[in-house]
Amino acid sequence: MEGPSSENDASALLIDFSFTPPQTPQRKVQQYAEPAIKEATKRQNGLGVEHELQCCMGAPDEEFCTSTNINTPTLTPFKRICIVGAGYVGAPTGAVIAYETDFDVTVVDYNAQRIAAWNSADLPIYESGLDHIVKSTRDGISKHADGVTTRSNFVFTTDVEGSIDAADIIFIAVNTPTKTQGQGKGYAADLRFVEEVTRTIAKAAKADKIVVEKSTVPVKTAESVRLILMANAQPGVRFEVLSNPEYLAEGQAVADMLDPDRIIIGSLPTPEGLKAADALVEVYSQWVKRSKIITINLWSSELAKLAANAMLAQRISNVNALSAICEKTGASVDEVAYACGLDHRIGNGMLKAGPGFGGSCFRKDILSLVYLSETLGLPEVANYWRGVVDINEYQKDRFTKRVISCLFNTLTNKKIAVLGFTFKKNTADIRESPAITMVTNFLSEGAQVAVYDPRARKQQILVDLHQACDDTVALENNLMICGNAYHACDGADAVIVLTEWDEFSNVDLPTLEVQTADPVALKRSTVLDPNANNFVPEGTRHKEEELCAVSAFLGALEARNVKVESPRITSDDEGSEGSSVRVPITPAQTVPQWRIDWVRIARGMRKPMFVFDGRNILDHGKLQRLGFRVEAIGKASLAEANVGC
Repeated sequence: MEGPSSENDASALLIDFSFTPPQTPQRKVQQYAEPAIKEATKRQNGLGVEHELQCCMGAPDEEFCTSTNINTPTLTPFKRICIVGAGYVGAPTGAVIAYETDFDVTVVDYNAQRIAAWNSADLPIYESGLDHIVKSTRDGISKHADGVTTRSNFVFTTDVEGSIDAADIIFIAVNTPTKTQGQGKGYAADLRFVEEVTRTIAKAAKADKIVVEKSTVPVKTAESVRLILMANAQPGVRFEVLSNPEYLAEGQAVADMLDPDRIIIGSLPTPEGLKAADALVEVYSQWVKRSKIITINLWSSELAKLAANAMLAQRISNVNALSAICEKTGASVDEVAYACGLDHRIGNGMLKAGPGFGGSCFRKDILSLVYLSETLGLPEVANYWRGVVDINEYQKDRFTKRVISCLFNTLTNKKIAVLGFTFKKNTADIRESPAITMVTNFLSEGAQVAVYDPRARKQQILVDLHQACDDTVALENNLMICGNAYHACDGADAVIVLTEWDEFSNVDLPTLEVQTADPVALKRSTVLDPNANNFVPEGTRHKEEELCAVSAFLGALEARNVKVESPRITSDDEGSEGSSVRVPITPAQTVPQWRIDWVRIARGMRKPMFVFDGRNILDHGKLQRLGFRVEAIGKASLAEANVGC
């Protein structure tokens, strides 16, 4: 690509990127995780406090400096953001930006059905807190301190080109799946959606734009994006490209956006690139501490996301590999992981053994890293990372074989109850879930499989199993998707726990007593919404994992030093200040409100009764006393249950 032909041409590209952020209104922080507690607490002034104006900029890396060979935009000030892609990344990102700022945020997608779902009362994605944030910003139902309703500043639409043209900053948040054909099949990231969006931006933009890669992409993708924009830009329209990878863990995406570990912004270390990065820094700094906003070069930013996911998946494969050794030696993988996690150099994160990692990112990103290594002529590096995926597949296969072996080496006509289908709790996402592989394996062995998951959508389960299972007859005749755990387990020969939903656990959790004066104290009578799925009156059943999700959100608020006022007590037993009530503080301390009754499960099962704990969330001693034979991941076969107990 040609650079400027003269000094005058070069100076024309030194554009003023000075940025004055829009005013963030004084807000009252509202404790929430779903509409159930929307009316329970009050917002406190001060969430929109101004941050210091110093920019956390790193020194330019001369190695990556290039000539100003792409048109650079002239945006000042910025008011409008467009996010292309209404999926697991785009929608939560846009919702929180709209919630925390006064930007006009538009999420666009060509999928009319998906956009209609986002504009409905029943959102297409379940994330704790997302329902409230989307509806607050989309419908304008938040309240200021003076009681005035906040204007709506969050829109979902299929008007892709119009929204791109109206925006100042455009986020690309589309899917980057693994290629299924051609060169790199099974490994390389398929960037066709990124390219399509980039061409659409170039076509639709009639004024200067900043384009931000939000999707997880291979290193040097920004170079391709810049080339496409430059080649297809309308006359006089200029662009700058940034990398801003997402680090949202499903199940806590809202909390991760509200209180992130870090915000990474990558740019070219040219004056124009740094000024564009500064503009995006100012967007996030309206609610994120400047010390957490890190600016680095484009290629480091792109690689950092792949590296982070690869390292996290590697830790899971590490502990799963150890779980196989534990089962052969009598060691406990939980105890081994705990002992290792006490070493501050290791830490205890992501050291929980299970049936294998899932989700849309880990496998895809590691395979992308494998392909990158191979194309760079680094076969040893490629083999190293490929081993992480191989261990993951081995773990699923090994657990399946253990089930078959314990059930007398045959599953034919036996009923297998599978509890949990999502790849982790507190999400409805089943992409790459270990349950897909294991259910497919059980069906291929002639088993009757009954699946229950509190959040996974039945239609999506069927779609994913149809894609994975070659025996469609077995799938249609031998698979049941159940509405509750009791139906799934009735008449079963074995129960397989594949997701760590709290309602499946039988482990005793402590009740935490606090004072109503505590910043997050809740009184039952003030947090009840009869139409909600969260808090319910005492004596009725409630899904505990949602209490955990509430607690995770409160933790994000607490980390930001946000105080939540105690609600007024209105019950018949009028309490005074300082009276004790039960409140959720952290997921580990949450008081259990509803769990399945394993005594009832035992009454309905065939004998001998087997439980395979794929997540180590059960009290195995209790189950043995009920007559269960318990097999747990990463632990040797437990002693045969005493049926007479």
